[in-house]
Amino acid sequence: MYTSPKPYPYLPEGRVILYVPEENPFMTRARELCTAHTRFCKQPTAAVLVKEGKIIGEGKNGGENPPAFCVRVLRGSKTGEEYDLCPGCNPKNHAEPSAIRNATSDVMCADLYLYGHWWCCEPCWKEMITAGVSHVYLVEGATEKFS
Repeated sequence: MYTSPKPYPYLPEGRVILYVPEENPFMTRARELCTAHTRFCKQPTAAVLVKEGKIIGEGKNGGENPPAFCVRVLRGSKTGEEYDLCPGCNPKNHAEPSAIRNATSDVMCADLYLYGHWWCCEPCWKEMITAGVSHVYLVEGATEKFS
């Protein structure tokens, strides 16, 4: 069973991050969304919300109209820092809240599959907890792959 070799920069008390193989069908869909996301994002990331075995929401970072380039990339900003420099990097435009906003049904007790990152920031966790997301899944090896 995979566990991150590095501590997460943020993890709410009582929450855990779970891992699934990249071949998991919901993680595969998140990867497809991430790969299709060709904007100049610092950390291309996509999420799918799953409830009762069906995808009910999809989101990717960058927002609906992401900028043509990312100031954070140009400055070499570290992950989790200087979100205010780029509208596309603003936490409200992260994959997790985007998937919640795009959900076609109630998110309560849904699971979120995230591809493209190795942790979730505090604003995203707050949105997921408020919406009632049960579990967060990352791809096995996410820390090595995306940090």
